[in-house]
Amino acid sequence: MSFDDFKLHPSLGRAIKALNFEQPTPIQEKTIPLAMAGHDVLGCAQTGSGKTLAFVLPMLHHMLNNHRNGLRGLVLVPTRELAAQVAETVREAGRFTRYKAAVVIGGVNINPQKKAVTAAQILVATPGRLLDHLRQRSFRLRQVEQLVIDEADRMFDMGFLPDVRALILQVNHARQTHLFSATLNPEVRRIADFALRDPRRVDIPNPGGVAEGISMTLYPVRQKQKADFLLQLLKSGRMRSVLVFTRTKHRANKLAQDLAKNKYRVGVLHSNRSQNQRTIAMDAFRRKEIQVLVATDIAARGIDVEKISHVVNFDVPLVPGDYIHRVGRTARARGVGEALTLMDQSEEKLIKSIECLVKCSFPRRKLDGFKYAGNSPAPVVKTNRPTAQALARQRRILRADRGERAGKKNPHDAAKNPWQRRSAKRRRAEKRKPAGDRL
Repeated sequence: MSFDDFKLHPSLGRAIKALNFEQPTPIQEKTIPLAMAGHDVLGCAQTGSGKTLAFVLPMLHHMLNNHRNGLRGLVLVPTRELAAQVAETVREAGRFTRYKAAVVIGGVNINPQKKAVTAAQILVATPGRLLDHLRQRSFRLRQVEQLVIDEADRMFDMGFLPDVRALILQVNHARQTHLFSATLNPEVRRIADFALRDPRRVDIPNPGGVAEGISMTLYPVRQKQKADFLLQLLKSGRMRSVLVFTRTKHRANKLAQDLAKNKYRVGVLHSNRSQNQRTIAMDAFRRKEIQVLVATDIAARGIDVEKISHVVNFDVPLVPGDYIHRVGRTARARGVGEALTLMDQSEEKLIKSIECLVKCSFPRRKLDGFKYAGNSPAPVVKTNRPTAQALARQRRILRADRGERAGKKNPHDAAKNPWQRRSAKRRRAEKRKPAGDRL
């Protein structure tokens, strides 16, 4: 099948040829005809399958065949990077049309966004900043006739689904809606039932797996040696464009500093970086001006960079599904790539969960020439999970709250700060003293 078989508007056909797209991907082949026929679509496909173009082309086709001014399309995405990627796809696919896309995201000045939306026909937005605009009455969404909710499972992970539900109520009820997700968990199904009307479901085989072009390798190595191990890997010269994932922002900064000290061109991407810093890092990585981009899971979705040769899991992800999205940054659009995972002994259980999800066992290898540490016990990897002491404290507070609602005295109300606690102790000590001593 070719794109000509879809009978898209001639302006879109010219853009497809200019982009050298020859055959549609499976998600595009199944989704585009349904969307062009006016159906709501519920799409489930693995990352890197080309679903952005699968909803952008029908949206533009509908607008070109039904001329009307004003804001007509809305795409909701979970991250700023994904918003920029979708807007770029709209620009490329609509290069021979008059339609423009405006990006509404946090981390930048809100006033230029208001002006950009008035001149755009398609709005690509993250939920939080879009709600800010609606509260300020910068614009309205009643005229929107095409709604897309992209990466719905990631929306749920980031706590955006209540915001998404509120935004759906602001859009025209006669709209056409498409929802895309890598997985369909119960929360995603609930929002799909709320947003879609008689949807046509599109399932691409093995949505829980990784792309066929990705070769996966596991390197057992102690936590304290991971930075040196990565440097040894980079010295091989085969790793031309590398995306490295860490578990925390602090580790991302520290690893980037270590790589820079060893004369590697490196960038950093995480939520503590300003939007300008994030944009500069992404642009430099796309232009191959930097060899290594160190990032947290904020880059696990929405990063579409051509020819990323390697993805390195410096830290094994705590959530098995995040592994699929991380390694999906390579081997995109039926390409090939390598996914390397550095595993400490304390991360063995996490690896087993990932292997169960992707339904394969990772080959374990050693790196020739690397001096491994001795057999001393592996250090425990710190995670963001609450400790037993924190959980016990939460339970005590909950019990106290329940007692307060029942009319009982809350023991936590006795002391609000260290000085009050000290006074309470002194009062109790005074009561225990003989009467003569108190006088």
